[in-house]
Amino acid sequence: MEPKFKFEKLVIWQKAMDFGEDINLISEKFHKKELYNLSSQICRSTDSIALNISEGSISKSNPDQKKFIGYAIRSLAETVTCLHKALRRNYINQIEFTTLYDESFHLMNMLIKFRKSIK
Repeated sequence: MEPKFKFEKLVIWQKAMDFGEDINLISEKFHKKELYNLSSQICRSTDSIALNISEGSISKSNPDQKKFIGYAIRSLAETVTCLHKALRRNYINQIEFTTLYDESFHLMNMLIKFRKSIK
């Protein structure tokens, strides 16, 4: 299907969507006591990345678009903190952590570069 919305064509939105699915899969490994805590939080913060990218892309003003990309960056930072918590609690192993951490770092750099490109 051909994308009809501007944000669907953004590589950062596509990466954020993929990252969200990776996080969702990994969160299923978390201890059941985390269902309403860490598991919920990491999924919500990760979903918020793509949601804010799309919301900002339909903004008529550049300051608003920058604001929403800033929200996406903050949500990504929150996700990284959740990954650290998951590793410390042994819900994920070091390889899983490193893979997702590296994806996070790449996405963060993309978001920062994108925000700087907004005039």
